Amino acid sequence: MTAPEIHVDVAPELALFVPHARRHGSTALAVDGVSTLGHVVESLGVPLTEVGALVVDGRRVPAGHVPADGESVSVRPVTRPQRVPGAPLRFLLDVHLGTLARRLRLLGVDTAYESTDIGDPALAARSAAEQRVLLSRDRGLLRRRELWAGAFVYSPRPDDQLDDVLGRFRPELRPWTRCTACNGLLREATKAEVADQLAQGTHRTYDVFARCGSCGRAYWKGAHHEQLEAIVHRAVTEHGGRDTP
Repeated sequence: MTAPEIHVDVAPELALFVPHARRHGSTALAVDGVSTLGHVVESLGVPLTEVGALVVDGRRVPAGHVPADGESVSVRPVTRPQRVPGAPLRFLLDVHLGTLARRLRLLGVDTAYESTDIGDPALAARSAAEQRVLLSRDRGLLRRRELWAGAFVYSPRPDDQLDDVLGRFRPELRPWTRCTACNGLLREATKAEVADQLAQGTHRTYDVFARCGSCGRAYWKGAHHEQLEAIVHRAVTEHGGRDTP
């Protein structure tokens, strides 16, 4: 008996996930008549976090649809900006995305980050418990069923990663309001309040400070401030917000 066969067309934006033979136009794929379309798409290498719509013979279907012989399937990317209903937009990043985490926090985006590898099950569980969008370059992690929401980070370069996340989700930007070390909120602080963290030259040179309400870390416009200002200015110019510290 001949196995059922469907024809699958994967959008160009998702081509990097599938074998080269399936990157150009519709290709035939044998199915078992039992597995859901979501399972079939993931078996091709495409995380469902990256799928905006599954269209069968011109009609949109859920991931639970079981494809039948002869159906034509179009796998489409997420629509940008992507809306994540159900909770305030906030993120959780895996151990490999530390620079991206610090830059998102610099922009005032609520960003949790695991600096050690706590394992895929724990990351997915935290995403669900805190209703955070998990950002990762690990396709296997993004396929975990307990995940609340997730997104693949397409580039290995921090500049491109930031552009991608800001363009995809359009989070509200509130630069200079979060601690880049722990994600806590910053407040104005007097020199006396942070004096124990200041070297003699810093104490003599600077007068304006902020302090994290969670970890107590002090901030001021030090040697690297121009570099940080450039990151903030570019982000708010291209994605909205205010860059005034």
